[in-house]
Amino acid sequence: KDVQKEGEPHVYLSKEEVKEKIQSYNSSVTDKLKMTLNANGIYTGFIKVQMELCRPITVQSSQSQGRCAHSNNDTAFYLPDGCVNTLHISSTNTVREVIEALLKKFFVADNPAKFALYKRCHKEDQVYTCKLSDREHPLYLRLVAGPRTEMLSFVLREHETGEVLWEAFTIPELQNFLRILDKEENEQLQILKKRYAAYRDKLEEALGGVWKP
Repeated sequence: KDVQKEGEPHVYLSKEEVKEKIQSYNSSVTDKLKMTLNANGIYTGFIKVQMELCRPITVQSSQSQGRCAHSNNDTAFYLPDGCVNTLHISSTNTVREVIEALLKKFFVADNPAKFALYKRCHKEDQVYTCKLSDREHPLYLRLVAGPRTEMLSFVLREHETGEVLWEAFTIPELQNFLRILDKEENEQLQILKKRYAAYRDKLEEALGGVWKP
């Protein structure tokens, strides 16, 4: 069960407190994804982000990669459920920069403003989710919570705007969505036809047995 929870206030740590937390964090890490403290006080580390996207994403083709605008060769598809990506970031990276890095890693051409990063916490047999603001720092949240993902995990979702703002999508994106819907409709139609054909065969077989002399 997801329970929306308000964001918690940011607690600023001294350099010594950060050092102690990083040492404690690294001693608890089981997957070798440790944090490193630099001389300037900035630390680096890894976060894992689960992709929970309901709408298809537009992925750049090899010809259009590196361009800002959508290409006619770009394709849209649904990302598989449970897809998790690992990012190496620094303590200065914001939520907005993490979202942009994720999309870039997947060659996603969609506007980063369409997405939001959530933190998910497990407390007292309930799951709490909270949308993070663009200015928050995910690696700080990871450090404070520790390496255990059941204590804190990150999830990428579309913005919850109540209704989809279709005007925010480009023409190639909308055309790709229509192609996906047509394909899904045809697949469902074929499934229904096979199901009713099987019913018809069973009924005709049963009727044939009843009317035999």
